[in-house]
Amino acid sequence: MAPKKAKRRQAAGESGSSNVFSMFEQSQIQEYKEAFTIIDQNRDGIISKDDLRDVLASMGQLNTKNEELDAMIKEASGPINFTVFLTMFGEKLKGADPEDVILSAFKVLDPEATGSIKKEFLQELLTTQCDRFSAEEIKNMWAAFPPDVAGNVDYKNICYVITHGEEKEE
Repeated sequence: MAPKKAKRRQAAGESGSSNVFSMFEQSQIQEYKEAFTIIDQNRDGIISKDDLRDVLASMGQLNTKNEELDAMIKEASGPINFTVFLTMFGEKLKGADPEDVILSAFKVLDPEATGSIKKEFLQELLTTQCDRFSAEEIKNMWAAFPPDVAGNVDYKNICYVITHGEEKEE
């Protein structure tokens, strides 16, 4: 009975992510397939706890706790075949929230709907509120999203990069 349940979970995971291949370019899919093959140490098409332990050991991380491995495996909804693996990466790369949700959060800080926020204001918020940015994170942010000559930061571009992983071509 257990194998049928596992097959149903696997099928449900695959059908729920049938569009996952359209999220990536063919070259990216090939790279993920190579990574999957490296991790799938026993070559059975499913990444197991033993596969993770073996690949981590091959990279020098020898004493990985069972709890850590269990937590990694539990991130998937079922057995981790290539489609589930790709879906997991897609979800991580997409960010936790859709672009419109992140954009709406920024719009609260932009009552005049200019599409930008003053660098000083954004930096103050990011370094004093909630999950505070470190000086290094702020430096990286300005390197990735430099303000214009007037000191404005294009938050629409930030939202796009967070959710799509690359800058819009203008």
